[in-house]
Formats: sequence, structure tokens, C-alpha cells
Amino acid sequence: MLHKLKRRKNRKMPKKRLGRGYGSNSGGHTVGRGQKGQLSRSGHKSMIFFEGGNVPLYKRLPKFRGFKRVGKDKHKAVNVSDLEQVFKDGDKVTLKILKEKTLVHKDVKSTKILGYGDLTKKLTIEGIPVSETAREKILASKGTIK
Repeated sequence: MLHKLKRRKNRKMPKKRLGRGYGSNSGGHTVGRGQKGQLSRSGHKSMIFFEGGNVPLYKRLPKFRGFKRVGKDKHKAVNVSDLEQVFKDGDKVTLKILKEKTLVHKDVKSTKILGYGDLTKKLTIEGIPVSETAREKILASKGTIK
């Protein structure tokens, strides 16, 4: 009734002792290393990335040049002509609203309104820096800047 035998606790097998002759029941002659070749020689230690004489992977990959700036400042300029197309007369313009209307990307931290183009609508600008030419155009169209 082998299926009823209990499993021994802490079952540990003795370590195989290689290279102790033919009579040792394991590891005579080639000692488990196979026949010839670099792996069978004494003192063999190859580098982790060694590929047997092939051109290694790190040399086959393309050379990546330059670098990417990690802490890149995220600023975006918006022109008066963009505000003219997207906003209606009497609307309020903030950074949050610009992100909602996809005039600036959601990752943008700050923005500035520049004066390129024409503005005919009355807009209220809040919490956004404005250039001198944009200021003149916004005030000329009876808008306000806070």
C-alpha cells in the first residue's frame, strides 16, 4: 500500500560529488560537462552577455543619440485668433477652460495669450498672462483681463 505511506519531513538528498572517479556512480570522465568545447574546460567563466562569438546584442542595437530632458517645462502659447474661433461672445477664458476646449494639452502647466490674429468678441481673461499686442486687441473688443 504505497499510497498510504506518509511523506518524510525535511527530506534532503546528499549533494552530488562530481569528479570523484568512475566508481562514485556519478561524474567519472567528463563530470557532467559533456565532451569538448569552452563550457567543458576548467576555469570557464564567460561574461553574462557573451554570445559565443556572435556580435553581441548591445552592438547590434542602433545607436541612440542625444538625450531627452526629463524635467521639461510644459508651456504653450495661444493666439487671439484661436480664441476668436473657439469662444463665443461674453465667455470666460481660464487655463482649465482652454484644456477642456483642447486649445492646450492637458499636461500644460502654464500658457500665455499672444496677439496674432484679430479678435471681435468680448472675452474675460482670468489668471492667464497676456502679451502687449494681445492686451490691446482684447481691450479694443471691450473684453476684460483679470
